Amino acid sequence: MFKRKCKITFITHGATVHTMDAIINDSDKFPKINDIGEEEIEKVCEYLANRGVHYDKIYTSSSTRCTQSAQIVAKLFKKRITTIDLPARKMGEWSGQAFNDIYKQYGAEAITMTPKGGEEISEFNTRVQKVINNLIEENHGNRIIVVTTPDVVQAAIALTLNLTPENQFKNLVKTGSLTQISYFVDNWSSVIYSDYMPL
Repeated sequence: MFKRKCKITFITHGATVHTMDAIINDSDKFPKINDIGEEEIEKVCEYLANRGVHYDKIYTSSSTRCTQSAQIVAKLFKKRITTIDLPARKMGEWSGQAFNDIYKQYGAEAITMTPKGGEEISEFNTRVQKVINNLIEENHGNRIIVVTTPDVVQAAIALTLNLTPENQFKNLVKTGSLTQISYFVDNWSSVIYSDYMPL
């Protein structure tokens, strides 16, 4: 039987003004979640409340949209939030542009390209893995929540399933969704579910 070290429920932040237009954004300060985003996180909280599962700690990436979403979740569990250094992938000159425009310019290769001033996918994944490893070591036997950006969750899934960069982004992760990964001894992990959006 596998011995679990830590179970992480990743929650993506609620929708923002950039969500509908698929605007690429790596800013920590803007945008905030909008009314739709608040509704998404409230539905997440309703789902978590109905499950009745205890969570030991709540972590959040430092961006405003993640912190706002984490505050809503924290009220449900009456717990403090711990901010971690887990920002979205740095997108350089593409930040602020619509992905459709980037796709029209570069085609399917845009998925794995590194924009000028941006972060390579391998570097981003390595950064995400380091933070996850630290969280696991600090939370042996715990169930924790991590509120973060969709691309961080995609990276976490890709690291568990050994996905290539091309396939990493084929796993759609929307705002206001839940993804759960169990981490076991011997550096083994398993995706329990991904991109679940409560109705």
